[in-house]
Amino acid sequence: MQTIATPYNPAFASEVRIPLTSLEPMPLDDRKIIARRAAMELRPNSVVNLGVGIPEGVAAVAAEEKCSDLMTLTAEPGVIGGIPAGGANFGAATNAHAVIDMQYQFDFYDGGGLDAAFLGLAQADKEGNLNVSKFGPRLAGAGGFINISQNAKKIYFLGTFTAGDLEVAVVDGKLLIERDGRSKKFVNEVEHRTFSGSFAAQNGKEVLYITERCVFQLTKAGLELIEIAPGVDIKRDIIDRMDFEPIVRHPREMDPRIFKAEPMGLRDDMLRLPFDARFSYDRDHNILFINLSELVMKPQQTIERYRERIRSIAEPLGHKVYAVVDYDGFELDRDFEDAYLDAVKEIGDRHFLGVTRFATSAFMRAKLGEALGKRGVAPHIYESKDEAKGMVKETIPRT
Repeated sequence: MQTIATPYNPAFASEVRIPLTSLEPMPLDDRKIIARRAAMELRPNSVVNLGVGIPEGVAAVAAEEKCSDLMTLTAEPGVIGGIPAGGANFGAATNAHAVIDMQYQFDFYDGGGLDAAFLGLAQADKEGNLNVSKFGPRLAGAGGFINISQNAKKIYFLGTFTAGDLEVAVVDGKLLIERDGRSKKFVNEVEHRTFSGSFAAQNGKEVLYITERCVFQLTKAGLELIEIAPGVDIKRDIIDRMDFEPIVRHPREMDPRIFKAEPMGLRDDMLRLPFDARFSYDRDHNILFINLSELVMKPQQTIERYRERIRSIAEPLGHKVYAVVDYDGFELDRDFEDAYLDAVKEIGDRHFLGVTRFATSAFMRAKLGEALGKRGVAPHIYESKDEAKGMVKETIPRT
């Protein structure tokens, strides 16, 4: 036997390489929903660890999205690259770049080589502590969980929201909880602490807790609910199914692509300029440069990220700024046009002294100018960045 489940597979031994299109996509169930949301956190040129259980699905999603070649996926038994296998084949990989001894893999992990780790979520509490090691009389043990979670730069804990006979379905792009699990996973205090949320928060570690119905983010004040699945009721399906009340401010809807049968287009997303890198503030001239080039403005989540990113830059300054916006190759989805233009007007009124925009495409200048004019926003679009930058402080100040 090569693994618990497989007598022999030459692809696991790196003797042959197989096309990834031959791997069966996961069915659209709770495990795939979680793996898809988690896969949205993958970044090009990163080194990633995938734990046992639901995190295994991240590799399957990466293969389906044809983006696994953009990063290096690893598993603790020693596989590097390719598509780490799941289930009873965990520890092997299809088309691995290398297979090394486990102790050398952990030398790499302990030395801080991991950019991100996707690990299981068995039980979490209000401080963000996690338990994957002890449940009643059963001592499962921590395995490599502590080494990996302490040394990876970013941590993503993946698991269903409740445990025990959970049944969900996706109907018309919305999550339907047909039968909730018998046991709560989010409790006041974990039974055994395998990961310290307070220690991670004090050290500024980026930590997300990803489930099929919502996403939490670790903060110094505890867990904050930041995303909910379409079709889910916050009180009935989330808060009432927890032993504590999380921080709830302005949770956004999870990306609707997660809840559709077709691939999500993650490869194209990853090859675009990182979202946060599209915003840069020139303190000397009080100008915020916003690069929307080649960006497709959909879904609603992207619009909310756009609004939040500008707010996070402008509000701490304590004053309004000028803005120069690059619309070269920008694509505004018709279904989200009204929401985006409403956001543009709100952001301008709240944060900007004046705004200039530019695009080399005459068609884009005409189309966008007309749309902005209907919202009472200055519709003139310049032809170059230099022209837009030169005219930004000539615009009429907003009141």
